[in-house]
Amino acid sequence: MAEQSRLARLLSQRILVADGAMGTMLQDAGLEPGTPPEVWNRDRPEAVSAVHAAYLRAGADLLVANTFTATRLQLERHGLADKVAELNRLGVELARMEAGPERLVFGDMTSTGALLEPFGTLSFAEARDAYAEQAEALAAGGPDAILIETMMDVNEGRAAIQGVHDATDLPVICTFSFQKGGRTVMGAGPAEVAQLWQEGLAAIGANCGHNLQDTLAVVEELRRLLPEATLMAKPNAGVPVLGEDGRTHFDVDPEPMGAFSVRFLDAGARIIGACCGSTPDHIAAIARAARAYPSSGGTNV
Repeated sequence: MAEQSRLARLLSQRILVADGAMGTMLQDAGLEPGTPPEVWNRDRPEAVSAVHAAYLRAGADLLVANTFTATRLQLERHGLADKVAELNRLGVELARMEAGPERLVFGDMTSTGALLEPFGTLSFAEARDAYAEQAEALAAGGPDAILIETMMDVNEGRAAIQGVHDATDLPVICTFSFQKGGRTVMGAGPAEVAQLWQEGLAAIGANCGHNLQDTLAVVEELRRLLPEATLMAKPNAGVPVLGEDGRTHFDVDPEPMGAFSVRFLDAGARIIGACCGSTPDHIAAIARAARAYPSSGGTNV
């Protein structure tokens, strides 16, 4: 990029607090299981905007658009292949309307849900094209960057990064989900993931994952492998457990998660948020910890 991005300028000044879970929040608002959350960008925009607003009130510096599973390959499973442009653009626009000029917005994407060759039938070129199509649609909404998250296959991560670069000149962040033992479900460890830094990333890191401690270990290893990289940590609110009410709950409450987030900052994370099971209360606790951290800069974006 010819000039430094707004994201890079802000990261040089302070720690940035990301938002928390979107899917579980929309489910609490009535999203039916099996319904793509992105449909609500069109059909229930007020509900999506309410989640964004709650995270901003909690102290988030950046919002992640409700576009997580909106590649053509994901949407076509629901008969929505022709809605890629609309649902992605609307998702970013909703986040942008809430964020205003002061806060950042990330367009969001994840795995296509299909296995790449040789493990499956999806070619690298097909995956790259699908990500490029989504990135172009996200860019139409005016984000500050594109976040590729909850990745598991390094080759698919590379296809996604290259696809975004094909379609836009936006900064790209890529985070992987690591399970117990510090590997993804496809067997990739931090050393393999770290190789993607050479693809031209603004930040790299871990999100979702097994638990806080295991995700921390991955971030620490990424810092050792990539001492100059900008790191992002967006872990789950602990481990999911089935409650007596028949619903899935996560076992780390807001205040303990806020206290633990300092350990991610000690490990070098400059973007810190939360993933599955988190709420605005979790983000408020993380924001308090981040604002008090010595190198935080102490003020909002």
